[in-house]
Amino acid sequence: MASENTAGAAGVAEHYQGMPQLNPDWFSNQIFWLVVTLVVIYLILTKVALPRIAAVLADRANAISSDLEQAERLKQKAVEAEDAYNKALAEARAEANRIVAEARAEIQVDLDAATAKADAEIAARTVESEKAIAEIRAGAMKSIEQVATDTASAVIQAIMPGTGDDKSVAAAVKTRMKGA
Repeated sequence: MASENTAGAAGVAEHYQGMPQLNPDWFSNQIFWLVVTLVVIYLILTKVALPRIAAVLADRANAISSDLEQAERLKQKAVEAEDAYNKALAEARAEANRIVAEARAEIQVDLDAATAKADAEIAARTVESEKAIAEIRAGAMKSIEQVATDTASAVIQAIMPGTGDDKSVAAAVKTRMKGA
């Protein structure tokens, strides 16, 4: 039997040499199975694979558009938050400037009051000091006049005894003190 198969294969090989797929006797059979295979592949693709791919693409598109919308909303919220922050910051700076200005004004008022009080105290002490200096000067001048009168009387009595009286010496010293 093995010899028959070998003889049959040898007969086919003698008839056509080369690849069996390229044998024109088999073309109709090959074309039929090619069409069947392509139809099956087409049906599988259209009924199973392509709808899944389309669903995945649609889900991706929906997710992307949803993410973009959410990003836009968040961006808008961020802009609003930044605007609110800038507004609050500007208000805080204005309030701080107002408080600083009020504090400066209060400090200036207190400083002016303290300066006026100090000036008044200085003026009062100056008047008291001038009065005290005038009293001291008057007392000193009286003492100087008395010492000068006593000294002049002693000198006159020492130089010319019995010639000068105390009243004329005191009048001369007084006249001389006023002129000096």
